[in-house]
Amino acid sequence: MFFLSKLEHKLRVPPHKLDLPIEESITDELQSIFLDKIISKLGLCVSVYDILSIDGGFVLPDNGAPTYTVVFRMIMFRPYIGEIIEGKLLESDTKGVRLSLGFFEDIYVPSYALQQPAHLVPDPERPKEKFWTWMHEDEEDFRVEGDEIRFRVTSVDYPTIPLEQDEGSKPFAPMVVIGEMNMEGLGPASWWV
Repeated sequence: MFFLSKLEHKLRVPPHKLDLPIEESITDELQSIFLDKIISKLGLCVSVYDILSIDGGFVLPDNGAPTYTVVFRMIMFRPYIGEIIEGKLLESDTKGVRLSLGFFEDIYVPSYALQQPAHLVPDPERPKEKFWTWMHEDEEDFRVEGDEIRFRVTSVDYPTIPLEQDEGSKPFAPMVVIGEMNMEGLGPASWWV
């Protein structure tokens, strides 16, 4: 789920950070640039792990600050195919369920990959909303937002950035995790205690 990735970046260190040790000021700048960003095919940047090399320090014309070429390792989040993860249920609709890990919320389990038998029922408290229920040990088990759900990762996708987005549509997600929970040991975590 988490791994180290070696990256290289050309970095400008602003003058107000030059009184700090060079590694500290470069780490601060790298964190501000990469933290919580998704790099295609690598995953979500979590933190700078260490700096391997710093070259340069040249002040370019019309720049007023030194520029360095930095090679560093970044802690990345990208689940691998087949990994079993536990997340919280965020929302349900006819397409399936959306889950959250707390720091990453673009996890989807399509309706065909849910535990069966499952069906969508209207929420008695919020009539416009629906949620999935499952039959477990001859009893209907209702799921609510925030319940722990265990799923298996089936794909990690990096969609292309759309040129236009319809008004009212969901925000663009640069990394989408697709999962399934139609196998033994998966689904609501309360079933497998």
